[in-house]
Amino acid sequence: MTDEVDRIVESWRRERPDLDVTPLAVLSRVSRLARHLDLARRGAFARHELELWEFDVLSALRRAGEPYQLSPGTLVTQTLVTSGTMTNRIDRLAARGLVERLPAPSDRRGVLVRLTPTGRTRVDSALEDLLRVEHTLLAGLPEADRDTLVDLLRVLVAPFDG
Repeated sequence: MTDEVDRIVESWRRERPDLDVTPLAVLSRVSRLARHLDLARRGAFARHELELWEFDVLSALRRAGEPYQLSPGTLVTQTLVTSGTMTNRIDRLAARGLVERLPAPSDRRGVLVRLTPTGRTRVDSALEDLLRVEHTLLAGLPEADRDTLVDLLRVLVAPFDG
């Protein structure tokens, strides 16, 4: 079996035999897969009237467990955005009734962001849809190969998450 990346790698080998282009064989496939996954996720979230960033924030709150609330700082850490960006996102989600701001009990100046019942329903249904899509994307890969791929990708990604 060959794919477009094989053709690209072979072309580079022909045109630049002085370079080791083997990273392209792996990382170009990862990049292509990321594009396909991004499109699939956008579609799943759009069916639930959510943007990618909205799902990121709502899912961080949902994963926190009862009472589904976190500080804005924790949300910044979990979603890898700036505090200014997070403030804007919280404002927009609150305007849609998906989250609410509450005073932090241990800090008079602090706030907590809590998932509303509407936000919980929305993120839960979007997650179910996303998982159906992602199971379909992985359907052609045997379970043992998936486990191997998980381990290999963890090795590659771990240094970035440190």
